Amino acid sequence: MYKPTAVVTGGAGFLGSHLCDRLIAEGFKVICVDNLITGNINNISHLAGNENFSFVKHDITNYIFLPGRIDYVLHFASPASPIDYLKLPIQTLKVGSLGTHKVLGLAKEKKARMLLASTSEVYGDPSVHPQTEDYWGNVNPIGPRGVYDEAKRFAEAMTMAYHRYHGVDTRIVRIFNTYGPRMRLDDGRVLPAFVGQALRGEDLTVFGDGSQTRSFCYVSDLVDGIFKLLMSNENNPVNIGNPAEITIKQFAEEIIKLTGAKTKIIYKELPEDDPKIRQPNIEKAKRILGWAPKVDRSEGLKITLDYFKKVITP
Repeated sequence: MYKPTAVVTGGAGFLGSHLCDRLIAEGFKVICVDNLITGNINNISHLAGNENFSFVKHDITNYIFLPGRIDYVLHFASPASPIDYLKLPIQTLKVGSLGTHKVLGLAKEKKARMLLASTSEVYGDPSVHPQTEDYWGNVNPIGPRGVYDEAKRFAEAMTMAYHRYHGVDTRIVRIFNTYGPRMRLDDGRVLPAFVGQALRGEDLTVFGDGSQTRSFCYVSDLVDGIFKLLMSNENNPVNIGNPAEITIKQFAEEIIKLTGAKTKIIYKELPEDDPKIRQPNIEKAKRILGWAPKVDRSEGLKITLDYFKKVITP
């Protein structure tokens, strides 16, 4: 029986590795491509020796040569956390532009379906709330966050150009804040930052006054939405995220309570262009994909906390 083959760029990253697991569970052969600049080989070590999995260390801003039939290409390669893309601004821009171009070229050559991992950051610091797919965003192209925001906006534009001009069968997922096992404690995102500080007995750092909001989606829910989108007929962007909105201050208090940490919250200046609000409108995903998140934040946080307890250094 033929097994479809899927290429996952950035497959050794947090989201990419979970996606590799899901695709293999669905009966796919998976080729993981990653240069490990922010990915971690430990995220895919459990797949070593699996006959349906292979790993290729490669920088996708260079030409991608993969022999044989390929049915799906999922483009998840990119620094995705503030610490990473502020430290690697040129690489972030290159993987969003040159990397996306090479991935689309591979999909075109193989006549494969291509899914782009985009981000809620294309909405910038939004003036529309919650964010819908038809909102064009409020992004500062020359600010420090512009290297990530504009890389993803360009990637979306190129993906749609290849769809319209070359007839490549494309999908675009706009990913909102996601959490779960395999996140890096040092990646600068709010959840691992808070959990790491709490487990080390440090005060939790909130930027600004803590009134800014985020909406956190557990990784299994996100991967389920991505898989449903991959299997759908929708070419235009689709938001995948959990609309349960919470302020950063409330979230810090939630982490302190959950960990039992004897710490307090300290406040620092808000970084430039940091979004004040972030909440997905998922009506399109519900209507087209029949998808909605299932994992409650309290349940997902307990699983994630257990993971971090195993990896943190006291």
